Order: sequence, then C-alpha cells, then structure tokens
Amino acid sequence: MNKSISMIFAGLVLGSLAGCPNQGPAERAGENVDEAVEELKDEADDATDAR
Repeated sequence: MNKSISMIFAGLVLGSLAGCPNQGPAERAGENVDEAVEELKDEADDATDAR
C-alpha cells in the first residue's frame, strides 16, 4: 500500500511539473493535498517503525 501511495504521489508531482508555470488556486490546492498525503504517509511509517 505504501508503494502505491508513493507511486501516485510521484505521478502527481511529475504531472504538475509538466503543466504551465502559472499556478491557479486549484493547482495550489492540489499541491497542499499532495503535501498532506506525504506527511500522513511519513507519520504512518514512523508509527509503524516505532513498534
């Protein structure tokens, strides 16, 4: 599951780099969602490593 989340995140990042350089509100919101997902993934990894 972690690998699939990472792959989705990588795809979103690469897709956003291919877009136009001017970011609108939807692009900024998408980046915020991407960052939140990555932070959640890191926290989940840290929680499972602590066991």
